[in-house]
This record gives sequence, C-alpha cells and structure tokens, in this order.
Amino acid sequence: MSEGSGHFKLDIQQITHGPSNHFFGYIGHASTIPWSHDGRYIVAMRTNFQDHMPGPGEAADVILIDTQNDFAIEKIDETLGWNPQQGTMFYWDPDPDPDPGTSQFFFNDRDPETGKIFTVLYDVQTRARVREYRYEDTPFGNSGVAQGGGWFCGLNYARMARLRRVTGYVGTWDWTEDVAHPEDDGIFRVNIATGEKEVIVSFAQLAEALAPTLDGEPVGPLFINHTLWNRADDRLYFYARAGWDGNSGKRTNQPFTVDPDGQNLTLQPGFVGGHPEWEAGDTHCMIGHHEGKLVIYDTDAKELVGHIGSQDIIKNPSGDTALSPDGQWTVTGYGIDSHNEWAVYRRTDGAWARTPRYDQRPYTSGDLRSDPAPLWNRDGTQILFPSMVPDGSRQLHVITIAK
Repeated sequence: MSEGSGHFKLDIQQITHGPSNHFFGYIGHASTIPWSHDGRYIVAMRTNFQDHMPGPGEAADVILIDTQNDFAIEKIDETLGWNPQQGTMFYWDPDPDPDPGTSQFFFNDRDPETGKIFTVLYDVQTRARVREYRYEDTPFGNSGVAQGGGWFCGLNYARMARLRRVTGYVGTWDWTEDVAHPEDDGIFRVNIATGEKEVIVSFAQLAEALAPTLDGEPVGPLFINHTLWNRADDRLYFYARAGWDGNSGKRTNQPFTVDPDGQNLTLQPGFVGGHPEWEAGDTHCMIGHHEGKLVIYDTDAKELVGHIGSQDIIKNPSGDTALSPDGQWTVTGYGIDSHNEWAVYRRTDGAWARTPRYDQRPYTSGDLRSDPAPLWNRDGTQILFPSMVPDGSRQLHVITIAK
C-alpha cells in the first residue's frame, strides 16, 4: 500500500516477468518518455544477463510492450550499444509531424566489425531502421534529443567507458584514447534531418574553463555526462568530469550550461545533485538536490530560487527526479537500505503519495548499477520504474495515479 496525504493513491503493477531482464535504462528527465505518442507502446530493452558489463558481441533485444494487449512483448531489433546503467538512450522522436514523427525513436548501436558507435532512427509503423547516424572519424551515440525535435546531442561512449566504465560501452572504438583534452571530441550536435554534425563544446575548451578552479593542479582527462536540453531548447546543462576511474588525478564534477550552437559556455558555481531535471516552461531553472532538499536553481542568476515539497515528503532527493510533461507533478526515487521508494508530489496543492520499498540488490553500486529511474507517460497519469523481483531478475513496473 502507498502512503501519503490522502488526496490520491498509487496503484502499482509489475508489467514484465522473468527469467529475462526488462528495463528502459535512463532517468526520465528532459521529457525522456518510454510511451509512444499514441500511448500504445512502451519501448524497452530485454537481456538474458545482468551479472557483467556487455562485451562487443553481447546484444540486448529492443522490444515494444503493448499496453493495449496485456503488455505483450514484441522483439523488433537488437543493439550492441548499451549498458545496465544508461541502457541504449531510447528517445521517441518528438517531431510534431504525425507521420512519421510519432512512430519513430532513437537508440544507440555499435558496428560488430569496427566497434564504432552510431545512432539508429527506428520506425514502428514499418518495423525497420530508417536511418543510421554513422561518423567514421568520430563515432558517437545519442546523449539527448531536443525536446521540440530537430536535433540530438552526441557523446563518445568509448571514452566514457574508459574513464568511468559504468556510463559507457565497453570495447568500442575510441579515437581519443591518448588525448586528455581533444579538440575534436566533447558534445556533438546533429541535425536529425540532414545528419550534419558539429562539436559545440570541446574537451579542450572545458579544460581551459576548469583550470582556474583547480588551485594549480592539472586538469585530468575529461568526459561528459548528462547533456540535457531545456524545454525551450535554447540551453543545455551537462557535467564535465575527471578522476572517476581512480587513476586520473583529482576528481572533478563540474556543471556547465551552453547554448545549443555552442555560444555562452558557462561554468555554473552552484551545484544541484542527483540526476537533475529542467523546470517547466521557457525557464532556465534546474530541479535537483541540495543539502537534503529538492531545490530550484536558476542558471541565469546562478543561485537557488526555491524548493519543492519538504524533507518529510521527499526524504532524500539525491536520487532521480522527473517532472511530468505538464510540469504539475514531480516523482523522486531514492535509496534506503538497498531498497528504493518513489515520492510523487503534486505541485499545485502539495498533495503527495509514496510507494512501498522495492529491492534493488545486488546492483546498487559499481559498474553494474542500474538506477531505478522513474519515467512519466505523456499525460502525467503513470510512471514507469525498474526493480528487482524475487526470482532475481530486473523487471518493469507501472505506477498509476488514482484519484
């Protein structure tokens, strides 16, 4: 049973079952929604193992879960570009054109011969890949799609695997292996229609920006996580990181913002942790964790400007927070004794409810960690999350907000 303020309750249903593992594989921030535009299908991954990082030849199934047919599962493709923590970076194409924009989604893959990463655009109506975004000199994968469509960002997942194994694709081809701060790597931006790519922020630029903050210590080899488009698609938020492999000097975890064309690169002095989320509307504010609270941080003013809920309701917002598409609800997942619970909060009146705890063991840390991230559906009535079940497999569950 859920607990809460009594204004609504949470009904929870397990929708996939073992022995295979089922998961989406990334937090639902920046409108990362598993449901298709018509609400019928949930896109997800299926694997027959979770006890090691996938090697070059170990594919995961790309599946559709039919919400109108008792959650029946259909395998439609495979991917060699995935990991337990971030999956394969699914994102339904938000193109407003209903045909074919509403039926296509992105995921990452790797070439089995060369080990080079690329991004796939898949069409559900034709059950076929309609485009592959391959770049032989700088092979990268999708790391975040513009919320209004038209563009996606890309990262070098081979570099990420080398510098923080849990975030990357092990055994993929890295053209920057011997370069600490390359000019030709960083955040890529891709025009979805033409395939044209450009580096909007390079690691060389980031090293130059970080150097004054490190008290004379050298900037370690850098990688990037979380390229998040805001809802107006006029700003990106990301983390520049170094030293997470234990062998590359001082640990760095510095948030930045930048315009999508690469202008106005800004080191953000305020840090909001967990997996932060953009606020609703045309704002440049982030929602994230600070000193035990779920806070709102203004990236223009570079200061905290508010908070959401209270510590009694959202016990530990250092985990995963996702904002509903209409901006009226937050859901925050956080760990307690290797279990996870999710607090759902209605911003209009402060009503809330909290799920029971779900076991996440043994994959709560290390390279095999899979964040139990919550993900909204398109009308803000349901939330998808993964959790371990008694047979030892990882399965998907749906929270329904019941009035």
